[in-house]
Amino acid sequence: MDATATLTRGFELPLEPRLPRIGAVDAVALEARAADLAKRSIKRESKLAALDLIIRMTDLTTLEGADTPGKVAALCQKAVRPDPVDPGVPSVAAVCLYPNLVPVARERLGPDRTVRIASVATAFPSGQSPIEVKLADVRAAVEMGADEVDMVIDRGAFLSGRYAKVYDEIVKVKEAAAPAHLKVILETGELGTYDNVRRASLLAMAAGADFIKTSTGKISPASTLPVTLCMLEAIRDVEAETGRQVGMKPAGGIRHAKLAIQHLCVLHETLGRDWLTPERFRFGASSLVNDVLMQIRKQKTGVYQSPDYFTVD
Repeated sequence: MDATATLTRGFELPLEPRLPRIGAVDAVALEARAADLAKRSIKRESKLAALDLIIRMTDLTTLEGADTPGKVAALCQKAVRPDPVDPGVPSVAAVCLYPNLVPVARERLGPDRTVRIASVATAFPSGQSPIEVKLADVRAAVEMGADEVDMVIDRGAFLSGRYAKVYDEIVKVKEAAAPAHLKVILETGELGTYDNVRRASLLAMAAGADFIKTSTGKISPASTLPVTLCMLEAIRDVEAETGRQVGMKPAGGIRHAKLAIQHLCVLHETLGRDWLTPERFRFGASSLVNDVLMQIRKQKTGVYQSPDYFTVD
C-alpha cells in the first residue's frame, strides 16, 4: 500500500484533493501564530474557571521504573481530591500508568469512579516490539481494567517511509483495545519537522485514533505550542472534511499553569468551545497539577501558598 492509500483509507470522505497540503506546513507562519496566541490573556474573572478546567482535563501520570502500588494508591487519592482542604477543586480526568499497575488503580478508585484509568502500551516508550507483543500488551491492559490506552507509533517505520506499517499497527491496536478509547502518541520530538507531525497526525486519525497525543514525556523536546497548533489544525481539517471529531493530548514539558492556559487559548482559537472539555482535550502531566493548585489558592485567597503545602506526585 502506498502513502496515498494509507492516508485516505479509513475516512468517510477521501483526502486525495488535499494531499498536496499534507506535507506543506509553513513553519514560519505556524510558529508566528503560536507565538501570537500565546500572548492572549484571559480576564481575571475567567482565570479561576480556566484553572478548574485544566484540573478536569489532566491525566495525572506516573510512568517510572520505580513506580510501586503505594505510589499509585497515593496518586489515585490525589486524582480524586487534588486539594484535600478544598472540596471545590474537581477531580482530574484520569490517572495514567503502566499496565501492571492498572489493577491497583482500579481497586483504589472503586467501581463508581469518576476518574478514568489510562494505561500506556505497545512497548512504551520506544514502540520497538513485534506487533504480536504490542497487541498482547494492549489486551492485557484492557483486561486488567484500563478505560483508555495510550499507544506509541513505530517512529522508525514512520521515518523510513513505511506509512502502511504504522497505519496497519494502529488499526490492529484499535481493534485490540476495544472498548477502551485509544490515544496515539506520535513522539513529535523525534519526527523532526512540522510536515512529519501533520502527516503522522492525519495517518493516526485515518487509522481510527480517538485522540492524538504529542509525546511520551521521555524525550526533549516534548509538547510545544507550535506542535500542538500543528496537530490541532490537522484535527480541524479532518473535522471540516469528514465530520469526525478527534481529541488531542499535549504531554511532556507542561509544568506551569501559565503554559497550560496558553494551550487552552490555542485550542479555543483553533477548534472552538466544543473542544474545551476533557472528552476532547487532555493534558498529560505530573507536576502541572500542583502549580495549578497554587494558582487556584491565589485566586481564592489572594495569597500564594508554598509548594510544601501540596503533595509531590
